[in-house]
Amino acid sequence: MKKSYLLLTGVIVTSAVFGITTQAMSRQSTNKQSQSKPLQSVVRTNGRLQVLGNRIVGKDNQPVSLAGMSLFWSQWMPQYYTPEVVSWLKKDWKATVIRAAIAADSGGYLKNPDLEFSKAVTVVDAAIKEGMYVIVDWHDHEAQKHTAQSVKFFGDLSKKYKGRENVIYEIYNEPLKVSWSTVIKPYAEQVIAAIRANDPKALIIVGTPTWSQDVDSVISDPIKDKNVAYTLHFYAGTHKQYLRDKAQKALNAGLALMVTEWGTVNANGDGGIDRSSTEEWIAFMKANQLSMCNWSVADKVESAAVLKPGASVKGNWKESELTESGKYVKHLISTWSVK
Repeated sequence: MKKSYLLLTGVIVTSAVFGITTQAMSRQSTNKQSQSKPLQSVVRTNGRLQVLGNRIVGKDNQPVSLAGMSLFWSQWMPQYYTPEVVSWLKKDWKATVIRAAIAADSGGYLKNPDLEFSKAVTVVDAAIKEGMYVIVDWHDHEAQKHTAQSVKFFGDLSKKYKGRENVIYEIYNEPLKVSWSTVIKPYAEQVIAAIRANDPKALIIVGTPTWSQDVDSVISDPIKDKNVAYTLHFYAGTHKQYLRDKAQKALNAGLALMVTEWGTVNANGDGGIDRSSTEEWIAFMKANQLSMCNWSVADKVESAAVLKPGASVKGNWKESELTESGKYVKHLISTWSVK
């Protein structure tokens, strides 16, 4: 984030009568103008994100690599779906993206559509205010069974935020072991059509088979849309070089990827931090200029959570309120730099 300063130089002119210097006046003017100058946000810098080849780029066609956090399932951890949490992640963690994991089933949108939609709106509005990108994720493992509800959700959301450069639509979190061409793609095409009716240029992310790991299954049958990328998920304790090889194969074939969810531990959310594997994944993401959101902003008793039980729902977290993974991930996000 760049901050511009207006530099003024003054010449001292003494006055026996008034004892005023133009240098002091000039310094005051500089301070006022600097303070009123708005900070440059990541969205203002990069504008609407778009797919160009196997990269996600900004308005200047240069690759953009974002780093931030994913919130937990919205129906089970709603207390952190607050403007204060979004603001704190931007301010203290230097996050450039936030992911709202809007649950479909298990008490989510299918049962309480208005409530879950309002959670998405809260996070999107907060991200827009903070100048961050925001991923709205349909958090579901069998979305093809809920196509009508997903179409309505994303249709309503894209109508509300039509033209907003901040908003990224992730229309299928983690499909199970199902066919890309006969199950996931037909579902995705229907949801994409609902979004495109309102926002022809929005970036859309589509989940891939086997919990968004089989990104290479898309190579022979990609979606015919210029601004679609595909989801890659990994957990460092479980997923190793074989998954990076699959991802590299997809990238080499021209597919754009986004890591909308990843963890420092095992795929079940527990186990110790696998630092060596995490560092290998970090190097891979940076080498390929990928964006990432860590799982998750939660105070659940599990290793993947970044917060200890009872951590404030308004941010302002002290180091003592962060788990070991939380401290590690905060450092990764706050120092994220990709060339």
